[in-house]
Amino acid sequence: MSEHRRKPPQPQGGGRAAARRGLSGSSSGRRAAPRGATGSLSDSYGSGSYDPGGEERPYGGRAEARRAAQRSGGGRRRAPEAGRGGRRAAPGGPNGPGRGRGPAYDKKRIIDYPRAGKYGWQRWMPSWKLVTGLFIAFLGSLVAVAGIGYAMVGKPVVDKTATAQNNVYYWSDGSEMVATGGETNRQIVSLAQIPKEMQYAVISQENKTFYTDSGIDPKGIARAVFNMARGGETQGGSTITQQYVKNAMLNDQSQTISRKFKEILVSIKVGAEVPKDQIMEGYLNSAYYGRGAYGIQAAARTYFNKKAIDLNPGECAFLAAMLKGATYYDPAGNAAIDPVNATPEANRKRALRQMQDTLNKMVEYGHLDAGERAKYTKLPKVQNPRSNTQLSGQIGYLVDLAKGYVVNNSNITKDDLDRGGYSIYTTFDKKKVKELEDSVKKVQKANIKPKERPKTDTHVQFGGASVDPKTGAIKAIYGGEDATKHFTNNADVTGAQVGSTFKPFVLAAAMKWGVRNPELGPEQAQDERTKVSPKSFYSGKNKLKIKEYDGDIWKNEKGQEWLQVNDGDQSYGTPPNYRIDLREAMRESVNSAFVQLGMDVGLDKVKEAAVDAGLKPDSLAGTDYPSFSIGISDPSAIRMAGAYSTFAASGKQRDPFSVTKVTSKDGTVYQHETKTKDAFTEQVADNVTDVLKTVVDKGTGTNAQLPGRDVAGKTGTTDGNKSAWFVGYTPQLSTAISMFRYPDDENVKNRTFLEMYGTGGQKSIHGASFPAEIWHDYMEQALKGEAPEPFPTPEPIGEVVNDVPVPTPTPTPSQTEEESSPSPSPTPSESQTSPSPSPSDSCFGFGCSDNGGVGNGGTDGGVTSSPSPSGTEETGNSRGNGNGGGLFGGPTG
Repeated sequence: MSEHRRKPPQPQGGGRAAARRGLSGSSSGRRAAPRGATGSLSDSYGSGSYDPGGEERPYGGRAEARRAAQRSGGGRRRAPEAGRGGRRAAPGGPNGPGRGRGPAYDKKRIIDYPRAGKYGWQRWMPSWKLVTGLFIAFLGSLVAVAGIGYAMVGKPVVDKTATAQNNVYYWSDGSEMVATGGETNRQIVSLAQIPKEMQYAVISQENKTFYTDSGIDPKGIARAVFNMARGGETQGGSTITQQYVKNAMLNDQSQTISRKFKEILVSIKVGAEVPKDQIMEGYLNSAYYGRGAYGIQAAARTYFNKKAIDLNPGECAFLAAMLKGATYYDPAGNAAIDPVNATPEANRKRALRQMQDTLNKMVEYGHLDAGERAKYTKLPKVQNPRSNTQLSGQIGYLVDLAKGYVVNNSNITKDDLDRGGYSIYTTFDKKKVKELEDSVKKVQKANIKPKERPKTDTHVQFGGASVDPKTGAIKAIYGGEDATKHFTNNADVTGAQVGSTFKPFVLAAAMKWGVRNPELGPEQAQDERTKVSPKSFYSGKNKLKIKEYDGDIWKNEKGQEWLQVNDGDQSYGTPPNYRIDLREAMRESVNSAFVQLGMDVGLDKVKEAAVDAGLKPDSLAGTDYPSFSIGISDPSAIRMAGAYSTFAASGKQRDPFSVTKVTSKDGTVYQHETKTKDAFTEQVADNVTDVLKTVVDKGTGTNAQLPGRDVAGKTGTTDGNKSAWFVGYTPQLSTAISMFRYPDDENVKNRTFLEMYGTGGQKSIHGASFPAEIWHDYMEQALKGEAPEPFPTPEPIGEVVNDVPVPTPTPTPSQTEEESSPSPSPTPSESQTSPSPSPSDSCFGFGCSDNGGVGNGGTDGGVTSSPSPSGTEETGNSRGNGNGGGLFGGPTG
């Protein structure tokens, strides 16, 4: 028979009948045995299994071979047929490992995961037995770890804790200034020496269940762990026991889960093994009350100069408030740490509120009689915070300034500084600090005589700061008479308004952005401006009617107009329009010209220029009133010196700083990096300097002249003669000097800045008088030995604005100057203001002063009052307030 007629090989294992059974089994939907094992037609004629040449191959190709190998290696195999079309038994018989398991699964596992005999997502879903077992094992391990930890931790011993070290402060030359800040001010006393009221005060405020709880607060612990897990700060232990343990573990104050876990274990052990009275004693003896005082005895001495046992309930409630954090509760304030929220006024309010709350709770919980509680409605009188004689003179102010800078500009906290161990390298020049102090004392001793003139010469204060324009380093400050007697740093924020020393920022804004086009709407006018030349003309007329940039008369919310008064109630410039160029207006400190210039530029731009120069936005008043341009804001002497440094440095702005680096046992932990910003172009800054140089050469600042040196500066006197300034600079040094009257006694109610008429034997105080004299004496010594440097020659800038005189209508012979500029006649009630008016309720009547009203000024541009209808003048200005205005202008000069 020929090759192509040969019959195909017959299936093995039963002939045609077996073949039919194979086909029947295949068509039934149930798989038969593997190809090649059953002899089915599908195997004989499958993909490539039959060779037309007559040779039979076991598999159709490499892929089929791999699949066959996988099937034979323990995959999803089928056992020999149990019958026609039936299922095949699993390997190993009916009691084998089960369907789908191969030899690899025959051996039982301790943890059945991934789960055997399951497919898809079920294979990866753990069984309830596994989950339960793991949970029990986890709890067991926690119990074991906790038990081991509980056995290993010890109970704290108070007299071995709080081993604080000193912080060492260094002058700019590297010599030691003072070692302070880490003294261990502590004296352990027994619970019998601590008043029951003190114990009940902390229990009522901190932990009313102290005598019944186990020593820990699970909710507080969970909250702290959650905060740490999120990367936030932990919240302190919420029970007295936990706080005691935390206070006693001063060698490890890291905010970590491991430390918190250790604290919890110690708290549990203390709560279980230590009597409650002993815990209370330990807590009150280990707690930090501020001012370097650890423990109740030290706190009683520090705040009240008495023993703890002699504290009354009000004093106890006060000290309980200090445990909340003395930074924000100490009545003396911590402005160096937080000048906005930790002022003396804010802290006193906060401490009183907390003290009253504690007393109320003591009554509520039955720890204090209501009649006794009624005796304590005011804060108790506390001592000056600086009793350390090492901090006398200016040292205390310098240390506070450096501490505040470190806390606000590094990762070092106030608590870290309290524990000590740091070397703090400052920018303070020992020689310059002494020279500034001597210059103030010289003027003060020669002129201020409170015994001879108690009505005018009491409460007189000075402040000052000196900054290097090239770096921003604070070289010297004058904070007050003595840091151990007067604890408000007058070089920092005092609330004294700066007056006409603010005018250079108006000029800088006019040169940088320009005046708006009066023919355009507000939005378009912002984009189309004309930069101003110092040769531009403005009106120096007294009682000038102030206008909006588009020529409309400015009016307040009551529809009243604004008439700006000049110093001496006189006009400047050439009649009849009293045209005066901006250089001369700055030289003579003409208010009307700069108030109108500010309106033309936009007060928002004036404020922006001041901030660009280096003033802090929160020290600036609102821009709702035209008087903003003439200094109703109250920046610090440090910031004013720094802002003028920007002009001295040709527009390069560098924030003032007091610390160059901080080191500890771990090495350098802080290093200052000077950041320079381009606040103004050289053209703008140098032109401002050139105009301010005119002020010193032949204007109101001639007392500040330094022979052979270029000096630029500006005088300033405020409304009611309540503060006076001189701020000036050379290319090497910028210095600001302030003078004001403000009661030092915190017990004086409604303290306000006092007028300085007659102070020092002078009719009134001007920036050109004592402040300029102090500035001159200090700078003369501070720059001795340094070669004089000239200011850069400015490039011409801007256009001459208002070059064409505006015709003025000639008044009739019967008209007076006031009648030619009519304004509504205010009623007597409109002429009265509250001590601290806000912009919405400021006075606009005759004789108004305070924050923008008419006041008296001096030769450097202070405004002079006009009589009110009743012939009286309303005065009084709260410290740190500066908004609003009067009918005749703002409070500056």
